[in-house]
Amino acid sequence: MKTRKRISALCSQVFAFVLTSQFLALAQEGEAKPVEKASKIATWCDGQLDSLEQLYRHFHQHPELSYQEEKTARRFAEELRKVGASVTSDVGGHGVVAILRNGDGCTLMLRADFDALPVREQTNLVYASQVTAVDSAGVEVGVMHACGHDIHMTNLIGVARYFAEHRDDWSGTLMMIGQPAEERGAGAKAMLKAGLFEKYLRPDYALALHVESTLETGAIAYIGGFQQANVDSVDITVNGRGGHGAYPHATVDPIVQAAQLVLALQTIVSREIDPIQPAVITVGSIHGGSKHNVIDDTCRLQLTVRSYSPKIRAYLQDAIKRKADAIAAASNAPKPLVQISEGTPSLFNDEKLATRLLSVFCDQLGSDMVREATPAMGGEDFSRFGRAGVPILMFRLGSVNKTRLKRFETLGQSPPSLHSPLYYPNARETIRTGIRAMAAASLHILKK
Repeated sequence: MKTRKRISALCSQVFAFVLTSQFLALAQEGEAKPVEKASKIATWCDGQLDSLEQLYRHFHQHPELSYQEEKTARRFAEELRKVGASVTSDVGGHGVVAILRNGDGCTLMLRADFDALPVREQTNLVYASQVTAVDSAGVEVGVMHACGHDIHMTNLIGVARYFAEHRDDWSGTLMMIGQPAEERGAGAKAMLKAGLFEKYLRPDYALALHVESTLETGAIAYIGGFQQANVDSVDITVNGRGGHGAYPHATVDPIVQAAQLVLALQTIVSREIDPIQPAVITVGSIHGGSKHNVIDDTCRLQLTVRSYSPKIRAYLQDAIKRKADAIAAASNAPKPLVQISEGTPSLFNDEKLATRLLSVFCDQLGSDMVREATPAMGGEDFSRFGRAGVPILMFRLGSVNKTRLKRFETLGQSPPSLHSPLYYPNARETIRTGIRAMAAASLHILKK
């Protein structure tokens, strides 16, 4: 009896195994294309990583500030000419436009940014930047790719190489943009003003990526809808009437006004904006006076203002002026000067495009390595291409491996953020994932 039960149980296991094997075979047969494509891109990347890492190190060791990216643009253009693209330089400053045509189909734009930051690198890497430059204020500063633009350029060139070598896999036009002055929020605007979409091509879609310092290598994060904020810079000159510090009654003190204004500005977000609407007003700089016993004529404040919707953006700007005027009136002081520098509009990822590419990312990287991103209050001028009517998607690229992230966690520390002199990506893994994700998404859009 026991033997019979054992045989019956064994037969059930064998039957289940056969059914499972048949199911898996059918499933694999139905999914042959995505798996094959993922393997093809990944295998190609593995064979290119030495060359691409050397290119990344070149960009990292030769950073250039915003508006000064002449040599960076030249090398970027050279690399794209090598793959057979038609290249135009000096578009909207040091901008580069490269076109790779391959028959009929839609036009896809890929964008990378050129400029580095006025940051003196402290990573102690063997290929750390030793570059210094004179900034727009005439001050000598260290220069570093502390925001991953070196990865962004390497990624785009890698994707261009893949497409040039695999023309049978796609049809259409690949439009590749090297953009200057992203850190100043000005490069995309300058290229558009120079006729990017009129003189060259108007793309049907546009993709970009950005490194993320808190996401592990091998992973990406994406979101449809708002991802980055409106960014405005506000300069306020509070006016008074100077005099001796021992006789304040004979003066109108601009520093007292400025102190009141700093506090009053905080009530705009806390008491005038709907709590579920993101908004930030930060006073990043305040300067007034020159000596202990002298009340000056002016005090200057510098603000950064963040929001998502155009309506909230306009309200914040008006409210800042209203608060500044009211405090001046209450102090019987001359009217303040409020100057708002046009900043960067919020980045809105096309929701249909994000949904469409989700399965592509999952097929290529694995669903466990595709995360949902959270909106942030940082700015990105890639948004301007979307505001010009092109469906866009920017996804975030993990750049620090699990070992380093675990080490930071063990030490009770946060990983160095972007713009930190201590930030650096694990380049090979980051480049590999970026090219796989970007190439797969691009092939999907430009499929025959």
